[in-house]
Amino acid sequence: MTQDIHRLDAEVRLRPATPADAASLAVALTRSRAYMQPWEPVRPDFFYTEQGQQERLAGLLADRDAGRGMPWVLADEADRAVGGFNLNAIVLGPFRSATLGYWVDVEYAGRGLATAAVQRICEVARDGLGLHRVEAGTVTDNLASQRVLAKCGFEQYGMAPRYLHINGEWRDHRLFQRILHDGPPTG
Repeated sequence: MTQDIHRLDAEVRLRPATPADAASLAVALTRSRAYMQPWEPVRPDFFYTEQGQQERLAGLLADRDAGRGMPWVLADEADRAVGGFNLNAIVLGPFRSATLGYWVDVEYAGRGLATAAVQRICEVARDGLGLHRVEAGTVTDNLASQRVLAKCGFEQYGMAPRYLHINGEWRDHRLFQRILHDGPPTG
């Protein structure tokens, strides 16, 4: 399992999510709630509780076990979760694609952690999962997330009007993809 742990800086690692992350995820999400509000769906208060995160993690881990997803957390030196990264909707066969979503705790934002984590996840998607591409979408004015994607080799390929219900309204999104390789499907 240690090969699945990736040091991103002196204090933070990217590692697979576990059920034990529920409490620290609830704390980090609560601390970051106002900071992330412009980019997130309106969520019930229950989402920000340990039980809410236990239920969310159970779903993410069930998707991982079924080959449909891969959840990671950023973990600090005390192994508390301070961010989340997910490959969702993994499709194999001739498509070999997944959708990327991520967030970083407000206290860790601006340190290049999202860029380092997205870069590493793309390597795992290519080399470990055999994916051909990863896609991501951002609200049109989420410039920080768009910079992360550009630094990691993603290219904008479209616009999706009224794509997701974010911060209380249907919001347009910029769509990005990164082609990971041009070889034939493997696995």
